[in-house]
Order: sequence, then structure tokens, then C-alpha cells
Amino acid sequence: MQNPDTIYIPKLSSSSYNFPNPRIADKKGLLAWGGDLKKQRVLNAYMQGIFPWYNLEDPILWWSPDPRLVLKTVDIKVSKSLKRSIRKFEIKFDTNFDKVIKSCRNTRVQNKEDSWISDDLINLFNSLHIEHFAHSVETYFKGELVGGLYGLYLGGMFCGESMFSTKSDASKVALVALCKKIDELGGDFIDCQIPTSHLISMGAKEIKRDKFLDKVQKSLQTKSYFGKWS
Repeated sequence: MQNPDTIYIPKLSSSSYNFPNPRIADKKGLLAWGGDLKKQRVLNAYMQGIFPWYNLEDPILWWSPDPRLVLKTVDIKVSKSLKRSIRKFEIKFDTNFDKVIKSCRNTRVQNKEDSWISDDLINLFNSLHIEHFAHSVETYFKGELVGGLYGLYLGGMFCGESMFSTKSDASKVALVALCKKIDELGGDFIDCQIPTSHLISMGAKEIKRDKFLDKVQKSLQTKSYFGKWS
């Protein structure tokens, strides 16, 4: 007899890129498992408010948490000290994507934190970068890459994946630059996925999953700039 407390998590079909309705995911957000990291499947996931997140020893797990952390570009908080820090750095876009994503992984490993950024994910996002779906924001100090972030830009939303910093304020400066870039492109918000104190301090807010999924569909109706960021 099945344990009544057991939650059934469907396995994705290898022959289809379809996902279950993310609105039925459990409270933590686990929606499905299995499948693969083919570009079409991954893009379909993000366009439905779903993302892959799993440990290296686990099967691929697909999530749509409730609540969801969102940063509207107009809500970004820039303190006086951060304004001073911004002047110390040089910002670039899409010039060193591979190093940014690897730095996101390596910084976590060096800090003895778990990292979901596998070689397969690095290869996937590098391919998506070449096709202008994935982008990086890079922070330089005296010519050295010291911080940055990466993610997907779809419609009017930026699906943030990870960020890193090896110098104080470097990742915050990258986030401020990202908000400015999204404004320039006609977008309006960043999907920060799950709550962190760092992002909340920068102005991100938790919203209900249903509201977030509605925002995703509305955002995808925005004509997205498609090309390399500069």
C-alpha cells in the first residue's frame, strides 16, 4: 500500500519536451524529474517559470517554487556606499561568459558550498549564450574580472542563474548594471528564483507562484531584443 504522505513526482518523457502544469507543483516547488538538458527542453521550462536545480549525484530535478523571488528593475536599492563603489568598477556585457559561469561555480566550491553548476550545465549555457539567449554581466577592477552574473533573457524578463564576487560589492554592481540594461531593452523584472537575504536587501520581493507565472506569460509577449549585449 502506498504511503498517504508520499508525494508523486512525475518523470519527464525523453520523447517530449512537455512539462506538467507548474501551478500544481508542491509548496517547495518540485515539479518533475528526469528528461535531459537539451536546449529546447530547457527553454520551454524557463518560458513556463520552471528551472532545473539538482545535486550532481541526483537525477535532473525541475522546480517552480512558491513563493518566487522577483526583482523589478524600478525597485533596485542602491545605497550611498554602493554608489561610490560603482565608480571603482568597469562593467562589460557578454565578453567573458564562460569565465563568469565557471567563476560562479568555483567561488561556491572554494567557499565549501554545494554547486549545482555541472559541466553539462556549463556546456548548455555556453551554447545558449552563443545563440544569444544567455547573457553575462561582468565587473572588472583594474582589468581583472572580480564579479558578475549570468542568466537567460526571454521576453521582458531576465532569468537569473547565479552570481559571484571576489571583491566587495562586485556582484551588487553587476546587479545594478543588469537592471539598467533590462530597462534599456524594454524589460521589467529579474526572476531571482528562491529567496536570499542578499537579493532581498537589494530590493527583491517574494510573490505568490500564481502571480509570478502570470507575469512570465505577460512578459513573453514583450518583443525581446535578440542579439549580443554591449
